[in-house]
Amino acid sequence: MSSTFEIESTLTDRYQTTVPESVRRALRLEKRDKIHYTIRPDGEVVLTRAEAVDGDDLVLGQFLNFLARDIASHPERLRAMDANFVQRLQSLAGSIDVDLDAALSADDE
Repeated sequence: MSSTFEIESTLTDRYQTTVPESVRRALRLEKRDKIHYTIRPDGEVVLTRAEAVDGDDLVLGQFLNFLARDIASHPERLRAMDANFVQRLQSLAGSIDVDLDAALSADDE
């Protein structure tokens, strides 16, 4: 951008604000994207679009975001797991040893 724009937004009672449309467009922000804040010594704050961290699973992140939105929208759908179901899961996976620190084989990557 070659020129400077000044835009305002208002804080709610909960210290939240809507990111103005022109800022969303400039940063190419979509719903659920993260914003990175850089606070300079002179008090100036710079907003940038936060980039995904290496190792972040974008598909898993999108799925977890979907679950969070669905739970928030429809809490009545949540049900406690039946004890028999938990026992069944444990019987299926209980004998599997997992070393979370072991490197994955080429086939598993």
